Amino acid sequence: QCAARIPEAGAVLDLLEKCPEHQQKGGFPVVVFEGLDATGKTTITQSVKDTLNGVLLRSPPACISQWRTIFDDEPAPIKRAFYAAGNYILASEIAKASTQAPVIIDRYWHSTAAYTIATEINGEVQDLPPVHDEVYQWPEDLLKPDLVLLLTVDPEERVQRLQRRGLEKTKEEAELEANCLFRQRVEESYRRMVNPACHEVDASPSKEEVLKTVLQLIKKHCAL
Repeated sequence: QCAARIPEAGAVLDLLEKCPEHQQKGGFPVVVFEGLDATGKTTITQSVKDTLNGVLLRSPPACISQWRTIFDDEPAPIKRAFYAAGNYILASEIAKASTQAPVIIDRYWHSTAAYTIATEINGEVQDLPPVHDEVYQWPEDLLKPDLVLLLTVDPEERVQRLQRRGLEKTKEEAELEANCLFRQRVEESYRRMVNPACHEVDASPSKEEVLKTVLQLIKKHCAL
C-alpha cells in the first residue's frame, strides 16, 4: 500500500519476492554480533572476519541499505517492516555465503525485535512482555545463526565512545542517549531473546581482549 507513496518500498518487496522461502544454511558457521551503537561491533566483526577468512554481512543488507534513511523517517510500522524485510533478504545472502566460508553478521533479527519491543512498550523494564513471551522467539521461517553474541559496555563508556567518534547520531541513538529507560528496554529485550539466545560479551576491555573472548566462544559453539 505504501509503494505508491514510497517508490523504494516496491523495490524492497521485489527483492523479497525473489528470495526462496525457508533458506538453508551452508556448512560453515554463521555468527551474529548484536549490541547498541559504539559497543565495538564494527571493529570486532571486521577482526573476526579477517581471522576466520570469513564473509562479513550487515543488516540491512547492502542492496537496500541506501534507503535506510528514507524508511527511518516513516511511521514505526513501515520502518519496522523495512528492517524485517531486510532480514529475510539478508537470509538469502547468508545461505549462499555460508556454503563458501564462515559468515559474520553485523546485526540481524534480534536487533529488529529488540528495538521494536522497546519502542512499542513504554515505561520501565518490568513493563516489557514477560520473559517467555513469543515476541522473544526467533521466527520459524528465518534462517537461524549458529551463535549470537551481544556486545555490551558500561553506558557512560558507550556515550564517551560515541562522542569521540563524532558521528551524526541516528534517531535511535539520540533516543538511547536521551532516554535511559528506552536503552534499558532495548538491552533487556536482547537478553530475553531465545532460540537462539544472545551470549553476552563485555566489550569494555581492549579490542585484542574482546577478540580473544569472542574467538573462544565461536570455537566452543561452532564447528570450525
